[in-house]
Amino acid sequence: MVPPLAVDIDGTLTDGDGAVDPRVFAPLQEWEAPVVVATGKAFPYPVALAHFLRIERTVIAENGGISLVGDDLVVHGDRTGAQAVIDEYESRGYDLGWGELDLTNRWRETEVAVSRDRPLEPLEVIAAEQGLEVVDTGYAYHVKDPTMSKGRALRSVARRLDYDVTDFAAVGDSQNDAHMFEEVGVAYAVANADDHAREAADYVTEASYADGFLEAAEEIAAASE
Repeated sequence: MVPPLAVDIDGTLTDGDGAVDPRVFAPLQEWEAPVVVATGKAFPYPVALAHFLRIERTVIAENGGISLVGDDLVVHGDRTGAQAVIDEYESRGYDLGWGELDLTNRWRETEVAVSRDRPLEPLEVIAAEQGLEVVDTGYAYHVKDPTMSKGRALRSVARRLDYDVTDFAAVGDSQNDAHMFEEVGVAYAVANADDHAREAADYVTEASYADGFLEAAEEIAAASE
């Protein structure tokens, strides 16, 4: 049997333009073990993806801030500290970069995301003053509690699925996936991955983005035969 699989969305199931590659649908739907969709995006995004793929609603959102297994929802943090950082950031004359209708953060419960075209250094300084951290996922700067991570959330998900977290294989591309890679039995970084993910992974695929995921999924399945 193939191992349970934890997989990132952006940069891993997507193409270079940020769209989910339809070629990943069949491998995810046909995977003969639990699939955990683990993302930095707000909670509704992975839930919707699982819904439209008709796979089980087993997800990690907001870089480990929220996890869902079926109807079992666990919130691993709250937004209070991150929001205080953002309030101070804005009081110093900066903005989040999403425009007046901020859909990036509208449904976010445990962290706040800032556009990567906004100044990073003052954001990191303010976050450090509050005991928080800023994680660069390659798509946004995420202000979050440092105890919150995809790895910690995956441990919780694994227990609820009656697996050990080391039973899992994982595929991802960025710093937030590195925490997850450190927990699982085998980890693949796709070729477009950042240095954090590459260093934490057991393997780096030759292909990038969704092609890299397909390569990793094939190798994980082959290794289980």
